[in-house]
Amino acid sequence: MQALTIGRTAREAGVTVETIRFYERRGLIEQPPKGTGFRVYSADQVARIRFIKQAQQIGFSLSEIGELLTLRADPSADCAEVRQQAVAKLNEVHRKIEQLQQVGTALETLITACPGSGGLQACSIMDGLALPTNKSSFVEKRPRSHSLKHLTPEHRMKTAIFKIDGMHCDSCANTIKALVEKQPGVQMAAVSFDDSQARILYDPQTIGEDRLVAVVQQPGFRVVGR
Repeated sequence: MQALTIGRTAREAGVTVETIRFYERRGLIEQPPKGTGFRVYSADQVARIRFIKQAQQIGFSLSEIGELLTLRADPSADCAEVRQQAVAKLNEVHRKIEQLQQVGTALETLITACPGSGGLQACSIMDGLALPTNKSSFVEKRPRSHSLKHLTPEHRMKTAIFKIDGMHCDSCANTIKALVEKQPGVQMAAVSFDDSQARILYDPQTIGEDRLVAVVQQPGFRVVGR
């Protein structure tokens, strides 16, 4: 068999030379002694590198891979230990998938509410990102079954745009925003004093536009256009 230099080992294992050196520095593989001027790797080391690479690809960290390699080398180790680690990793993957689904839903919500043009002061995406974490996590306010991509058009979230008279400062805008966002079915509200305008993202199955108008007008403001 041809001598396995580090370059040939990398090709056989499907990694780069730098990856092998990195694995060596992390103690995942042993650096072989030098032969006639260069280090010679074994077929077992190639298999070990492939094992590390495959484990990385399915989500195991290098620390976890080190534990798996230790178990692999222990003749008294039980398969149950490896299974336990695999189950723990699977649960972690499921948690990450759920988090990504929540991020996707939040982005869909922000994009649906966005007018797509106009000044940044009325941009619902910018307003949504500026909200505290517990407020900008839209999926916590809306059941997962209401994920926008799974809803039929008539059940999707809607955006109401109100022209409001009677606001005198940013405090007035904040008052309207706070009142509206307390209503069941309201996902978010962006209220601009400069534009005398409110953009409200809401679930029409839970709250109607007339009710939103009543809430806005409750402190004495007046909706003059929608």
